Amino acid sequence: MEYKDYYKTLGVNRSASEKEIRDAFRRLARKYHPDINPGDSTAEAKFKEINEAYQVLSDPEKRKKYDELGPRWDEFQRWERAGGEATGRPFDWGAYQRGTQGGGTHYEYYTTTPEDFTSPFEGGIFSDFFQTFFGPDAGLGGRRSGFRPRRGPRKGEDIEQLVEITLEEAYNGTQRVVEFTDEKGQTHRFEVTIPPGVGEGSRVRVAGKGAPGIAGGPPGDLYLQIRELPHPRFERRNSDVYVKVPVPLDKAILGGEVTVPTPAGTRLALKIPPETQNNQTFRLRGQGMPHVDNPQRKGDLFAQVQVVLPTRLSPEERRLFERLAELHRHGKAAA
Repeated sequence: MEYKDYYKTLGVNRSASEKEIRDAFRRLARKYHPDINPGDSTAEAKFKEINEAYQVLSDPEKRKKYDELGPRWDEFQRWERAGGEATGRPFDWGAYQRGTQGGGTHYEYYTTTPEDFTSPFEGGIFSDFFQTFFGPDAGLGGRRSGFRPRRGPRKGEDIEQLVEITLEEAYNGTQRVVEFTDEKGQTHRFEVTIPPGVGEGSRVRVAGKGAPGIAGGPPGDLYLQIRELPHPRFERRNSDVYVKVPVPLDKAILGGEVTVPTPAGTRLALKIPPETQNNQTFRLRGQGMPHVDNPQRKGDLFAQVQVVLPTRLSPEERRLFERLAELHRHGKAAA
């Protein structure tokens, strides 16, 4: 199994800060987003690689484990193929060579137990390397948590699944078909509703849809971990949304009206006052994302002006701009 350099995938140094990693992810995600590259299988594969790298490097615990094991991951593979977990022998990671001094080689040893690793699972958007490295807890497969052996009826295990949604789905709410296999090998499949207003990091509880209860106990719950995909045009900040709006030069100077897209899929008319500057921002109240606790209440939409300069000027237009420049120079001189 080939080692994956997640830092190289995002184009950042190993010492990159959280902000540098987040900025690199957003930049690349916008470039390779499926909405920008419809039907492009190469861009889709790249988008998945970027998501996988960000899944690891944006999580301090995953990043720490990834940095500790590094490209010598093949030694863990050999341990696993030898039945390390099944035999109960701990995996001894002892090959961090630091250099040679005085004719000898110095090593630092790092020891883990079999519980630090879980068997790979199949399916999902993550590579075999990711699944083997971090186990099913970190991927799109179900994660079972909170089980402690005890006698008598008891609640079934809770199930956690990662769900990716678009900004439009976050605005309107959506449905997903969830499927997982319990300890007895039984497959559970049902449709769940994701409410409006959820966003990156939201956790949606679906009561009673986890693993079946044990010895007559109640079923566990299902928890959906929400990941919101980057949008090619909108940038979301909690319940507020930011969008760049192209404005022709004449309207920026003289004033006029432009249309602004909204997360709801509509377009609003925005009056631009005379002498509007590039990057000037206008607030459209109540046109942002719904609040998850009260979908009727919405954040704001911020429209940032992007002045568009004219191209392919006609001779007459060029003469007028030259005249305007001359008047501007004389005005400054007179002042």
